[in-house]
Amino acid sequence: MRATHRRLAAGALVLATVPSALIGCGFGGDDNPAEKPGRAPAEEAAAKSRERVQAYLDAMTAKDVAAGRSQLCAPLQASFDAAATGPNGDFADHFQVPQAEITDIRSGPRGQEVSASVSVTAASGRITRALLFTVTRDGADWCIAAEAPGANTPAPSATP
Repeated sequence: MRATHRRLAAGALVLATVPSALIGCGFGGDDNPAEKPGRAPAEEAAAKSRERVQAYLDAMTAKDVAAGRSQLCAPLQASFDAAATGPNGDFADHFQVPQAEITDIRSGPRGQEVSASVSVTAASGRITRALLFTVTRDGADWCIAAEAPGANTPAPSATP
């Protein structure tokens, strides 16, 4: 009888420790570190900033004003509404955006600074301009707080 109790106790101990051992090995966990809530704040800031700016660039390319507006912080939305489709606005009808890409992301004094290169075509030809977006946290979410001409110089590559 005593041997049966020991086997049951050992079996219960094994069943209790196996799930936590498997999670520690990576089984059953989330393989995408960008989705983990416990990730480093700098990683989260960079990932969320990239997501917001990329969504804005995609909206600009597709001429989807509502999608572009939704990426902006509330204080920026009023000026966006007034200028977005105007003669020099990001979503003006006479502009086409065949290419837009993020070139750099780094921390800045007012939030994450995301540099982008945007190619615009119009009747007069094609031009590529650098834009600098400032992305900040607004409560539990992230949004674009500013857009300005220019960009940060790309960070030097770590080539040995």
